[in-house]
Amino acid sequence: MTVSAPTSGGQFEISDEGVLVRNSSTPVLVLSVDGQYVWSLTPDRDGHAVDGGTMVPWPTVLTRFLNGSATITIADYDGEVLFEEKVSLGTREGAISIVDGSGHPLSVDKVGHLTRSFEATDESIRAEILEGTQRVLADLRDVVGVEAYLNYGALLGAIREGRMLGHDSDTDVCYLSKHTFPADIITESYAIERTMRERGWSILRMSGGDIKVLLEVSDGRKVHIDIFVAFYVPDKDGEPVFYQLGNRSGRLRREAIVPVSTINLHGYDFPAPAEPEEMLAFIYGPKWRTPDPSFKYADPPAGVRRLDGWLRGFRTDMGFWTEFHNTHGSELETKQSYFATQVAKQLPEGAKVVDLGSGAIGRDGRFFARKGHPVRSVDFSRAAVAAVRRRAERHNLPLVSDQLILGELRSTLTLGARLARDPHHLYARDLIGCLDEAARHQLWTLSKMALRPAGGKLYLEFAATGENLPEPKPEGLVRRVDPVLVQAEIEAAGGVVEHLEIVDARDMLEDPLPRVARMRASWPSLHNLAQQSAEGN
Repeated sequence: MTVSAPTSGGQFEISDEGVLVRNSSTPVLVLSVDGQYVWSLTPDRDGHAVDGGTMVPWPTVLTRFLNGSATITIADYDGEVLFEEKVSLGTREGAISIVDGSGHPLSVDKVGHLTRSFEATDESIRAEILEGTQRVLADLRDVVGVEAYLNYGALLGAIREGRMLGHDSDTDVCYLSKHTFPADIITESYAIERTMRERGWSILRMSGGDIKVLLEVSDGRKVHIDIFVAFYVPDKDGEPVFYQLGNRSGRLRREAIVPVSTINLHGYDFPAPAEPEEMLAFIYGPKWRTPDPSFKYADPPAGVRRLDGWLRGFRTDMGFWTEFHNTHGSELETKQSYFATQVAKQLPEGAKVVDLGSGAIGRDGRFFARKGHPVRSVDFSRAAVAAVRRRAERHNLPLVSDQLILGELRSTLTLGARLARDPHHLYARDLIGCLDEAARHQLWTLSKMALRPAGGKLYLEFAATGENLPEPKPEGLVRRVDPVLVQAEIEAAGGVVEHLEIVDARDMLEDPLPRVARMRASWPSLHNLAQQSAEGN
């Protein structure tokens, strides 16, 4: 159902598709649902031209909530109401409620994630977050011994408004490394992680130069305090280029950062860059003093590529997979796949299995566990890992769930080393089409390490290439792959493809999917290879 606002002369229309903006001269719009701030949008940037104006689609993270009725308000940043009407969306009767499992209000942050903002945070909880951030900075500076400082949204709020930005959702700190080589920067980051863990902090590693402190506050949630590395690397002319995780790169004077200054935020003192205004202009651009809750970073592509290659591996799709699991998790089949039933017939009794790319349901891994197989379930998405872990604990299954990032060599080799000492068979349904070439080669490395010592098997099912075939779902995240290419890559990595068949099957949403490859491969042990070589001679 679509409703337009008679009080605004039809300037806005709200529909299941999104917000239609008709000739709005307001660059930033703030959208609330029943008085709760939910989303800020910039029509020219976030929308696309349609007949009658600009259509700004709903963020994917919101769509699962937009089923029912609510009073939707659109205002400019100064609070002037431009639209306010009761709107019905979707097919369900009842009220729209955009809250987490505990009933806390949620909003879309500047990077498109659904979070609890400071505006929706009690003052006592905000004090806990600020005190926790103070302690993190003190440990970084006084114990670890790095030049750490408050940055990003917290710094912007302190300098521009003297308080936390209402639409922000976490605090960020940075430290200026003395190193200029990525390997040294990564080594330093891991040393920082070890020291912070020894200090009692709960740490989540995001990349080679980015860790999160998970600060548990008294309302039960875990607030993220990001710790980003910053460093200088000379360009081809020997001039220093400044890089700061969060994807910033460019020219910034070292004197703008150190020696640090002190700023006050909500009555709490924090170390800050020597010239906070210069840092903020570097991060947010020359208009940083103008409030813009819909702000999105414009990251220099060359700098992003370098940071990806130096520190991050490749995690481009991680957020999209988290959104997919959150949005479509209820649509996914929970019963085991046909492929899993066929593989189970080939597994020795009680054999250990790794379910690679389990997703948030973990349907096949849980099936193997119910059949008496100890299972290690791994996935790219932390949200999927947590969901599978909860399901296994709820049903008391012999299954452990961990994160595996095949695009990162460290993650691959860590699991490979464990499996070399604790042999498992490897199972991967709908994984191959999610991987780029580099990640596929990491999978063959993992397979070689895991399977060669004890003669285990790798079982694969994936959408195969062919003419005039539909792409598997979810589109854009899963692709068809040539089975001949996969076989050639396995053989080049020392493996043997024992079985290959092409059949019609189903995708991960259980929709019919023509031309699917099923493959079984193994990696002969070094002893067998030597014996075969001797026999051949």
